[in-house]
Amino acid sequence: MSDFCEETYRKLMLSSIGSLHGIGVKRAEAFSRLGVYTVGDLLRHFPRAYQNRGNVRLLSQGIEGESCSYYLTVATQPRSATLKNRKVITKFRAFDESGSVEIVYFNARFLENSFRVGESHRFWGKIVRSGSKVTMTAPLHEFCLDLTDLPDFTPIYPLGGGLSQGLITEAIDAVLVRLDACGVPEILPKRFRQERALPSAREAYRMIHRPTSREEIEKARRYFSAEELYLFSLGLATTKNRKRSGTPPRMGKTDLTPFVECLGFPLTKAQQRSIREIYHDMIDADCPMSRLLSGDVGSGKTAVAAAALYLAMKNGYQAAFMAPTEILAAQHYDSLRTMMEGFGFRVALLLGSTPASRKKEIRRALAEGSLDLLIGTHSLITEDTVFARPGLVITDEQHRFGVSQRAGLGRTSPDGETPHVLVMSATPIPRTLALILYGELSLSMLDELPPGRKRVDTFVVDERYRARLNAFIAKQVAEGGQVYVVCPTVEAKEEEMEGDLIAFTPDGRAEMNFERPKLASAVELSRRLAEEVFPNLSIGLIHGKMKGSEKEAVMQRFAAAEIDVLVSTTVIEVGVNVPNASLMIVENAERFGLAQLHQLRGRVGRGSRKAYCVLVASGGGELAEKRLSVMKNTYDGYKIAEYDLELRGPGDYFPSRTGSARQHGHFGVTLSADMDTLKYAMTMAEETVRLDPTLAGEENRFAALSMRSLMAADERAMQ
Repeated sequence: MSDFCEETYRKLMLSSIGSLHGIGVKRAEAFSRLGVYTVGDLLRHFPRAYQNRGNVRLLSQGIEGESCSYYLTVATQPRSATLKNRKVITKFRAFDESGSVEIVYFNARFLENSFRVGESHRFWGKIVRSGSKVTMTAPLHEFCLDLTDLPDFTPIYPLGGGLSQGLITEAIDAVLVRLDACGVPEILPKRFRQERALPSAREAYRMIHRPTSREEIEKARRYFSAEELYLFSLGLATTKNRKRSGTPPRMGKTDLTPFVECLGFPLTKAQQRSIREIYHDMIDADCPMSRLLSGDVGSGKTAVAAAALYLAMKNGYQAAFMAPTEILAAQHYDSLRTMMEGFGFRVALLLGSTPASRKKEIRRALAEGSLDLLIGTHSLITEDTVFARPGLVITDEQHRFGVSQRAGLGRTSPDGETPHVLVMSATPIPRTLALILYGELSLSMLDELPPGRKRVDTFVVDERYRARLNAFIAKQVAEGGQVYVVCPTVEAKEEEMEGDLIAFTPDGRAEMNFERPKLASAVELSRRLAEEVFPNLSIGLIHGKMKGSEKEAVMQRFAAAEIDVLVSTTVIEVGVNVPNASLMIVENAERFGLAQLHQLRGRVGRGSRKAYCVLVASGGGELAEKRLSVMKNTYDGYKIAEYDLELRGPGDYFPSRTGSARQHGHFGVTLSADMDTLKYAMTMAEETVRLDPTLAGEENRFAALSMRSLMAADERAMQ
């Protein structure tokens, strides 16, 4: 990296987005709504697809209704007029060697000054023929000096807050020019890039933002997928390198019969096996337990966790049970308190919303040892929450806690003992993947459902069934049930992708002409259901962009049956138990992973009502049809997980930062990971940590910084 200037690079990456020319306070605020605050954030704001504007035709060759490019010369000066409906129409003519076309824009009077007679522009859009007349309405346009100075592939960036593609493109162009002056540090080891035929970091940024070919797009995708997998693996490897040691809590043999008898139902063989494994870890092992309890929805994880809590408290130790949301923590408190207090244990609930006086009272009791079990959220691992004699920490993880959070759960007690840690995951994880993602943890798998668990009937439909589906929603509500409607995106895109595209398929590959139907927007769909379809029903809305307190309030209203139909993004994967919910509808179902769909399906059928799941497909071809048929015919979460892993890779099992179908602003492992690259990245990361345990070496410094930044971002998203 002889041409790399670290000081200049750091200064550039940390500069505010407002430091770029043309970005003032208002535009900076708009960028912040996309999660872009610095120039470094902007550089990682990757395109979501590319328009192939290299598909150039003469006007005489244009096919009506098909988007493509035309190099045209402006023939007349644009003129505007106001129509009766107060719309402003702007028209002018342009031509090529084969003919002429009338170009029309609405409510764009400013374009009168954007075109001059004799100028050449590349127009991208659709032509309409009416007799001998040819028209293009609102085509995209780019000024060109000749017919070869424009790139074939135009990036389409995620938008929001009134930002335009042109503004984002200009800003990124400016950053790429400045990168040429200072260089880019290499995150991936040289051997990694060589063996995987990956470009340099500088070339990868150029290829992802300004590709010259489909091959370059694919190379860039592979590079950034590998980079993020390597950083994730580096985080895991450093955690494994500090594998938990220390003196475990001293617990004696304990009769669990009273606990089992008070459950009121028989344990499955899988539950019995998992309890034995946990019992052995807590009684006989010579090091503190670090175990993952993975199980399907409804497999009985809470009962197994309760057995571990009983064992710890029966031996005189305190226990903590941490959940990712307040409403889920409250749910665990309600389900465990009566049982544990029946055994004489003292139980409390500590949330961010708990009044300050009550927090102080709980923490004092905890420090004095007069409290046995504390249930809550992140408040349980703050510095001012001190246990007198901690013996067990349980997290209902649900893919919501980061690597470093797991590593920091079991702080050493005042007595010098390191508490046992049990991590619960409601997503059935294939064993091979679990050993990679949770290599620092032993594994218990609940691969058996309790007898009598009701099956959620699953159907796959398309848009033709919309009227019948709406009628079914009304019927469910009329009979006292409640309905979830899940959408893949929060808000409608400001610019729909169409035409000759290179987009990213659900398994992360760059694919030409990939069918991208319009995505259902949670905001728009909730409005339409409330105002047009079900004006007499109570319609709720919840999504990842809402504040935590707002989401909690909506879920509490839904749990209290104050909301009939809840429109949501995938934030309800981790949600409150609503026994009354009887129907789950997933829009654009082909956009979700099977593991994700299985989790969503598990939100219903938790009470006495017959439950249904309807997957609304909107395209995706034969592969999507095959995948959704698996959901229709398979109810075993582990079989679904294995199929999804084989077909799509491990992306759905990584932490999600937005509660939407894909991570926002970058490719992210949720879209583009594959098992082969993950295994290779894990091997390389472990080798790096073995040779440089502190990652202080010159070749690892920037990888270490990026890895810690990535982990910190995951954890900030949890607050």
